[in-house]
Amino acid sequence: MTLRLVLAVTVLGLAVGDVYLHGMRGSNNRLNERGRERANANRLFDSQNNNRGGYNQGSLAYFAGSIVNLEWTNQHSCGDPNNHCEIILQYMCGNNTRDGTTTRTIPDRRSQCEKWDCDTDLQFGMHENYAYYRNCKNRERNKGLFTADQNLNRNDARSTRQNPNGQRRGYECPEERDYYPYWGPTPWMDIAILTNNATVERCEYYKNNSENVLGRFYCKYPDDYFIYKEATNRGIADIPITKEECENQNLGSDAAGTAFAKPQWVQADPFGIPPPECVEADWSRDNHNGNGLDGFPNQYNWTVPAHTISDNCVLRLRYNITTGEFAEGGFDSSINAALNSENRNSESKLDVASQFGLTTEEADDRGYVFENNPDVKVFEDTNVEVQLAINTAQYGRTFQDRSHVFAIRPKPDDVVEGQSIFNMNVRGKRGNIVQTYPAVEYDFAPNRVQMKTGDYIHIQWTGSDTNPGNNDGQGRQGTDRSNMILIRNITEGYHKEGALPEQTSANQQQGHWASNYPVFITDDTSFMGFSKADIIAAALIEQTQFGGDMEELDDAGTYYNMGLRRITTPGVYNYMCTRNNNFSNRSQKGRIVITTAPFVQKKIGQAGGEVELPNGDAALQIDPDALSEAVLFYIEENKGTLEKSTEEQKTARRKRQASGEAAPEKLDDDLATEDDADTGSSASEIISVFPLELRMNRTKARLRIKYTADTADTTFVAMVTDQGTYASLPSSRVMSMDGGNANFQISGGGKYQVLKYPYVPVIIAFCILAIVLIALVVGLAIFFHKNPSARYRVMRMMGRDV
Repeated sequence: MTLRLVLAVTVLGLAVGDVYLHGMRGSNNRLNERGRERANANRLFDSQNNNRGGYNQGSLAYFAGSIVNLEWTNQHSCGDPNNHCEIILQYMCGNNTRDGTTTRTIPDRRSQCEKWDCDTDLQFGMHENYAYYRNCKNRERNKGLFTADQNLNRNDARSTRQNPNGQRRGYECPEERDYYPYWGPTPWMDIAILTNNATVERCEYYKNNSENVLGRFYCKYPDDYFIYKEATNRGIADIPITKEECENQNLGSDAAGTAFAKPQWVQADPFGIPPPECVEADWSRDNHNGNGLDGFPNQYNWTVPAHTISDNCVLRLRYNITTGEFAEGGFDSSINAALNSENRNSESKLDVASQFGLTTEEADDRGYVFENNPDVKVFEDTNVEVQLAINTAQYGRTFQDRSHVFAIRPKPDDVVEGQSIFNMNVRGKRGNIVQTYPAVEYDFAPNRVQMKTGDYIHIQWTGSDTNPGNNDGQGRQGTDRSNMILIRNITEGYHKEGALPEQTSANQQQGHWASNYPVFITDDTSFMGFSKADIIAAALIEQTQFGGDMEELDDAGTYYNMGLRRITTPGVYNYMCTRNNNFSNRSQKGRIVITTAPFVQKKIGQAGGEVELPNGDAALQIDPDALSEAVLFYIEENKGTLEKSTEEQKTARRKRQASGEAAPEKLDDDLATEDDADTGSSASEIISVFPLELRMNRTKARLRIKYTADTADTTFVAMVTDQGTYASLPSSRVMSMDGGNANFQISGGGKYQVLKYPYVPVIIAFCILAIVLIALVVGLAIFFHKNPSARYRVMRMMGRDV
């Protein structure tokens, strides 16, 4: 007799909180519901998330070229061995893309929409349009896909392993949702792929096959065919997904006997924009819908593109996870329809047996097969079975969240070229941590920002007036409100908080992070160089409200926009929201660090990449496979001249190494260091590459620095290592030095500069010439002194009186 233990139970379609956008403001299919749960999980898209997730409607506008900090939380880990994870960031814009005014799902029959046009029936929210979904529901599904033992009830692209019944959510196409990159045309433009497996091969595949750069073939039916079929309520012939079947398709004729034109196999144009970035995903842990390693939500800085200007855009984040039972995270081409079960009552043919060293017969006998909830014999000598909680529809699963509609506006003409635009927003919603979960409480987004003088900041935020009425918070029930005001300084009892990374040049601080009182604002108050009117407006929301009940901002609107402001004053600025910062309940504080030095930071991984200062003065190029893991590079430009170490600095360095405080320095053999190194005056600014201690293969890493020198100057590249050792690079590392650009190989972090000194042969030539001229003058003087008559003759020849 077999003893059977049920360890866990899984239910098809049951999903707990899994991925949520917090910045931009993720909807999770919410509109403006007053309850804690969304009203309709099928309104726009299939999220497979908890009904309590998401934020009510609220829209923002971003300038083209500005940097938006995207933040999210995901429950099932990423960047971790527990699963293979990929986070895919995309966006789309359309003339009729909208949030809508009802929580009902947009109809898929035109007769149920105003004027028989669902695309323009504004009461319904819509992302993808009617024609896109019509094509999806009539297009043959890809039968080469792995569907395990799932019974797909439809023959079209609505049925997938994760959506076997073909359930509709808005105008989303389930097959496109579940697979990336998709083989048919879509409205979604790629931003980035963040993956556990950012190998060169994988990233090149994604970049080369992105719809940004590669058009999609599809079978195009004539428009009059669709119009006729819909008007007569007749079925549409399945749309083939191969060229041969498409061109052999006969669509018949209309009621009058007029034959429809034959379908055409055509290629939709690519979007014609750069390929997406592909880089390693940041780490997050399992069963924890929270922050990453650094204590902040995992994030991605998106530079808003200038090629699409629209008031109707949506951002999408997909979170794809697969288990270790799938080779290469399911990316292996062997994971296909050949492994599907032969009928609905048998297991799939996915090879689980060999992964445990079992024969096929042993695996079948012991339950090591890929099917729903298998009973597994785990003991060799005991007849005991345990049931595993396996749902084959969810082993390899896609979760999703999308933003509310946002706008992309043209960059103002007066923005200075080479300066960055940063966005400062507010995330979160009203309530305590339990009431808001899996959304979050209020915070500034991003919470901490580093900028430089001359850059621009766009401060704006939005919220809702229809949060649950009993959610905790200050001010009028159900409302979101924020403001922004400097925190006062604490001069006693705390050390001077706000220490910055060594590379920043900010040297003054406004406010103390531990303080919960605002600063007393005077005419002398400095806040990034803002005018006093701007400082007051951000504190009192004066630009959108005059008078009223404003102690807790109740009569202010949900949306605030300071507009674009240029930063003129360096420093460290700590600020708060007076309404929502409620010590021991919630904190809403932020910090902006303003430096005087140009800088840039970017994560680069195994696939390589490039990072360039906004002003173009320096750029770092990393080749594929130069790095074994992702590195966050920080590049900064500073004035000054690199110099050799003093004897005191050399002694201090030796002491640190002797005490174990610093490891003995391993310098490349070809470097000339300290006493042997060349010195000179600056031909460029100092370019610092962080992490300073990073080491790389120098044949796969190059730095470009702009410099200025005369043709008579000798130029060379000097560096200072992370421990302070001065060195000059050999000419073999310098790939080119012309046109005011020095391109050279580097083997790691450090401080680099192009130096110069006058060309010695030219100096010698000038010296010889000067000596010759002096000798000639002296000789002539002596000659004329001894021969006055000759002097008189010369003067007559020159026409001068004697």
